[in-house]
Amino acid sequence: MIRVLLAEDQSMVLGALSALLSLEDDLSVVGTATDGEAALELVRTLLPDVLVTDIEMPRLSGLDLAARVREECPTVRVIIVTTFARSGYLRRAMDAGARGYLLKDAPATQLAEAIRRVQAGGRAIAPALAESAWDDPDPLTERERQVLREAESGTSTTAIAARLGLSEGTVRNYLSEAISKLGAANRAEAARRAREKGWL
Repeated sequence: MIRVLLAEDQSMVLGALSALLSLEDDLSVVGTATDGEAALELVRTLLPDVLVTDIEMPRLSGLDLAARVREECPTVRVIIVTTFARSGYLRRAMDAGARGYLLKDAPATQLAEAIRRVQAGGRAIAPALAESAWDDPDPLTERERQVLREAESGTSTTAIAARLGLSEGTVRNYLSEAISKLGAANRAEAARRAREKGWL
């Protein structure tokens, strides 16, 4: 029996996933969570075989959750299930240690098969994304990504510097680099382009 933990912030989707997976003879849903922090706590407590998580969740994103699970509970395998068909997200998910990346519009049978494959040590990637993921590499450094995320919501350079423990000049340099790499006219456009690619 493969023990599965589900993390999804939309209750209806969470309920549907749980019900569908419970129909499989060899899968057992041992827990569910509606935010990333709660999911991490359940992973630590239950040590499931496979964690199936969405990307965008409150308190801790699916990507951050995958990275924390890899650090703290390396035997737990992670599959990301999302609406985001963006190669940038796939690359970041793989970098965070996820073994699977599927789209929510895929049939439930595909998720069950992915869980089995990942539990057996393989990978499960949405075919539509598998090839394109390597065509458009993410040019941003982790620090540039942090600064852009802050700038995206209109935060001032001074506030970004204080929040990230950097000097204002350093923040301006990171923003300038990111804007240049993305061929954008300003910080707002750079953040929008990075978000569309799945790099933020």
